[in-house]
Amino acid sequence: MARRDDPIPPDRGHHATGPATPSENRPAEPEHGPADPPREHHREHPHDDTPAAPAEREAEGPQDGTGEGVDGAVTDGRVAATGHRRRRGPLVGLVVLLAVAMTGGALAVGAGRDGHEAAGPAGGAVAPELLAGGSPGTGITSLQALLRVRPKDHAGWAALGLAYVEEARTKGDPSRYPQAERALARSLKLAPGNDQALAGRAALAAARHDFAGALTHADQALEQNPYSERALSSRIDALVELGRYDAASEAADTADARRPGVPVFTRYAYVRELRGDVTTARRVLEQALAAASRGDIAYVATQLGQLAWNQGDYKAALGHFARALATDDGYLPALEGRARARAASGDLAAAVRDLEDVVSRYPLPGPLVALGELYEARAAAGDRAKARNQYALVDAWIALARASGVNADLDTALAAADHGDAGAALRAARAEWARRHTVHTADALAWALHRNGRAREAHPYARQATATGYRNAAFLYHRGMIEHATGRTDAARTHLTAALKLNPGFSPLGARTARTTLKSLETAR
Repeated sequence: MARRDDPIPPDRGHHATGPATPSENRPAEPEHGPADPPREHHREHPHDDTPAAPAEREAEGPQDGTGEGVDGAVTDGRVAATGHRRRRGPLVGLVVLLAVAMTGGALAVGAGRDGHEAAGPAGGAVAPELLAGGSPGTGITSLQALLRVRPKDHAGWAALGLAYVEEARTKGDPSRYPQAERALARSLKLAPGNDQALAGRAALAAARHDFAGALTHADQALEQNPYSERALSSRIDALVELGRYDAASEAADTADARRPGVPVFTRYAYVRELRGDVTTARRVLEQALAAASRGDIAYVATQLGQLAWNQGDYKAALGHFARALATDDGYLPALEGRARARAASGDLAAAVRDLEDVVSRYPLPGPLVALGELYEARAAAGDRAKARNQYALVDAWIALARASGVNADLDTALAAADHGDAGAALRAARAEWARRHTVHTADALAWALHRNGRAREAHPYARQATATGYRNAAFLYHRGMIEHATGRTDAARTHLTAALKLNPGFSPLGARTARTTLKSLETAR
């Protein structure tokens, strides 16, 4: 479930490449029953603190007679940048690829998070310590070392595939996904139908925004192991992102009964938030935080911060982000959340510093657009050019994502509608709407239609985006502007006022436009 950012469901407004999932350094899942007795519904969703390891030199030669190295790719001796994810600049490989994309050259697809489920009890189980967090590269390098020695270990290949998915997500580098696909395929070749690899395929499909495929793979994994936490979580994600909210709520209840824990609890909270039940969502996250292990605190605190920010409670949001960063000072979703809360509180200078730090290491569309808008709002010398550069990087990321098999239509629609080609935004929004009917795709299509001068056609979609009760100021703003364009003056005033009352700092540019429009509506009375 898309997280919140990234650690948020993909559609949450941060343009994540896939659901954020906390590290799952747990022992093997039971074959026939839950690891713990079912609990009361305190739900929450996993913290993602598995090491986002940089890629190291690939294996020097084939390990199992297939002509492939331990990453599932034909070995070519490539070397990616090393160093701690938190302390270095942009991922070297991604920066190179973005530069190539921006100059119109061909995109190279090379070597991304390190969260993986512990292998099951079948032969070749991976020791949990190999999946634990630690210094950069611990998870991936440990798995690669193990697979050089034990190339027939299907559980190890499944864990490696998941590690690549996680690294791609945390670093904003979708070029890792093909490697994940190959590793998972190797696992299934060695042990057809094993639930770890099927659950991994579900996570990979969700990361690529293929939510129908994610649902299929999650169901296949659950047929093999009804208690697979990753498959249960991916099933909720897929149903949410397909707009099947009733089914997602049922899936969250089922997952909570079978595998209660952070991954399920946070997804449960998000399902409630989408229905407008902020009180329950907050309660569930607070209970989850109280019971969270140290490895999950940063993730859960960030979820609470994002929930508070969405409701306009910036003081509470900043407190939650501070707790997350006190636990993990390099946790980028918390840093991004703090930047948004600081901007909404009027501290543009600190917000810009935070977001510059984020995009230097996590160049995804959401943070890039947010930074570009902060530059525009600040309007210092050179800021307009800086903003254009951020929006250009969004286009480059989208090109790279598509080259790596990621469906980037929603990212395109959201970014291009305000900061790019409005026609391209509408084409992308229509394509995404054809695949799934969620509140986020309805909002994206409504806004793209509006930006193309088709406000009357946009209005039904804007109404659909706000129909579930989901409290999102940007959605209310879009609906109000569309109603203003179609002559629905009273409705426009109602929804623009509601947007600013809910979250007056939801967007530095959008909030300013909302205030200006409301003033003109009052003057015209």
